[in-house]
Amino acid sequence: MFIVHIADITMFYAPASGGVRTYLDAKHRRLGNKPGIRHSLLIPGAHLSEQDGIYTVPAPALPFGKGYRFPLRLAPWRNVLQDLQPDLIEVGDPYLTAWAALDAKRQLDVPVIGFYHSDLPLLVSNRMGNWVTPNIEAYVSKLYGNFDRVLAPSQIMADKLIGLGVKNVFVQPLGVDLQTFNPSKRDPGLRSELGIDENTHLLIFAGRGSKEKNLPVLLKCMKRLGRRYHLLLVGSSMPTLVPRNVTVLDKFYPAAQVARLMASADALVHAGDQETFGLVVLEAMASGIPVVAVAAGAFQEIVTDQCGLLCAPNNPAAMANAVRELFSQGSAALGKQARSHVEQHYAWDIVVDSLLGHYHAVLGTQWPLTANG
Repeated sequence: MFIVHIADITMFYAPASGGVRTYLDAKHRRLGNKPGIRHSLLIPGAHLSEQDGIYTVPAPALPFGKGYRFPLRLAPWRNVLQDLQPDLIEVGDPYLTAWAALDAKRQLDVPVIGFYHSDLPLLVSNRMGNWVTPNIEAYVSKLYGNFDRVLAPSQIMADKLIGLGVKNVFVQPLGVDLQTFNPSKRDPGLRSELGIDENTHLLIFAGRGSKEKNLPVLLKCMKRLGRRYHLLLVGSSMPTLVPRNVTVLDKFYPAAQVARLMASADALVHAGDQETFGLVVLEAMASGIPVVAVAAGAFQEIVTDQCGLLCAPNNPAAMANAVRELFSQGSAALGKQARSHVEQHYAWDIVVDSLLGHYHAVLGTQWPLTANG
């Protein structure tokens, strides 16, 4: 039986990494169950190895930890791709691995898809200032102009690429694990663990405490909301000085533990205004809780008025008002609607089937009839 071989390559893969790893792991599991398809995943590691179709390629560890590694040599990545002889390559970051994939494209004569997971010009300008933006935009335009097709997780990201002159850009949302993130994971004992009573509205934010998440807005919002509301901050690099109605769990938690906390809360709050997709919002909705987020980034695309409320960015008063409005509307009913919404639109099986459509389009006649099974 003819098998089409898809290879993913990325450096965005570490024990505590976020959306890209979630996407790749979900995709690897589901493609492994599809007849007529072989899926290989190339990620950085301490040495060359392979297990269950996941290949680690040597790359030095970054000094500030978190398990990330930064490839410095193109040849090892290109060599693994040459040995694997894939029919199609998908690139998950805009760094050295992308150029290794383009080298393999020339040598193997196979199509390469670029998935634009992160807004590179914005990330760099946040850290170095706007003076570098034109150079980074030129780099993104050049790199992504070489791919046969470019995928973006949201329309706002697609529009940015199109604005830089990139062709063949398509919106491909990510998905959520509906089994892991599920209302059934609700733990009635969480409130007593946190020392709050049944009448207190429990809010949650989960993720990295990085600058672009705008956590100071959440903290100021909580001061305005007062003691009838309590916020649980879950993740690494969280602030330590917080109001009395905020509890901090300052470490990386595996998905199953986050799912328990999420399902046990009443709503997710998110003040980040630069999200390229916002996977944690889908996880909250899958957990059966509504969302209060800012009307910025990709949130305007994924948070409907049946799933939660959007408010003005960088405005603690507006966010506090939105939280009060959410509970006056009935958070439990909105949570049920949110769960139904993600079941219909963001199940990983739906996402992977959509991806197969993109692969089919660039492979054309090479696509086996069995691959759609």
